[in-house]
Amino acid sequence: MTRYRVAESFGAVSLVEVTIETGRTHQIRVHMAHIGHPVIGDRQYGSRRRDRGFEAARQMLHARLLGLRHPRTNEPAAWTAPLPADFQALLSALRKGRSR
Repeated sequence: MTRYRVAESFGAVSLVEVTIETGRTHQIRVHMAHIGHPVIGDRQYGSRRRDRGFEAARQMLHARLLGLRHPRTNEPAAWTAPLPADFQALLSALRKGRSR
């Protein structure tokens, strides 16, 4: 199960926050492609036509927050990470109204 929320919209593309309730390999990529909104830079499930105008050497996915329960203690654990520079650059360009 994948839940998503549009955080910002830029016309043809959007920044979304995704929460996976159950997890499998490629889940976010497959689910987003299935609803017609593939991840920018995803060469397997994405759309080269839709990616035109966006400079992305990789999939524009980022795990801002990862959380789990420790397998022995059952205590919650969480880690956060800032957006990588290439992701920030693409977002900045989108916010300025131009694609990169």
